[in-house]
Amino acid sequence: MKRNRRFLKILAVIPVCVLPWFIAKQSHGNPLPSRGDFIGGVVTSPNGPEAGVWVIAESNDLQTKFIKEVVTDDHGRYVLPQLPDANYNVWVRGYGLVDSKPVPAKPGQKLDLKAVVAPDGRAAAQVYPANYWLSLAKVPPGKLAGDQAAGIVKSCMTCHQLGDLATRTLPPATMQLGNFSSSLEAWDRRTKSGPVGANMGAAYISLGDQRSIFADWTDRVAAG
Repeated sequence: MKRNRRFLKILAVIPVCVLPWFIAKQSHGNPLPSRGDFIGGVVTSPNGPEAGVWVIAESNDLQTKFIKEVVTDDHGRYVLPQLPDANYNVWVRGYGLVDSKPVPAKPGQKLDLKAVVAPDGRAAAQVYPANYWLSLAKVPPGKLAGDQAAGIVKSCMTCHQLGDLATRTLPPATMQLGNFSSSLEAWDRRTKSGPVGANMGAAYISLGDQRSIFADWTDRVAAG
């Protein structure tokens, strides 16, 4: 199934010499060489081959945690190239999917993977990028023009990635800061926290009543 690829961030690019060679081998039924430095295969789901989804390999066998990601082609095929010799867990992530169960693998292995279709839109959206979630915030009317208010909100991104799980929700650590009667009160307190709370709080308060943009946003995210 082809999926929207606008937000795909490819952390590892497939060398142009590897994928065609692998496809030719695969189409003739030949196995991958046992001493190869890559893992390759096809990703499918009940909907058929999955195009434009991430295939992610992770290993803790090396000096630091190693992660490599590639994206499947239009036929669901992938190659994870130039892998150091180690044990890997390989899994699938993508739009309209939930993360698949990691499968153990080693370089030189042909590994076909099963993508897991999300049961609903809410489950699927958990892996959407932060800018998707931030786009759901709505600037309320008030003393500031919409672009002015949006500019103040964007200034927060000097220090924070707005839209990730930590910012689009009110986590337990925030809720333990006081007894709040509303999400707005929780945000009023949250923005005063930490070593730069004075600067963060000042920017937040400058929005006036339009600071409710954050509370409304997290309330709607929590409601699904």
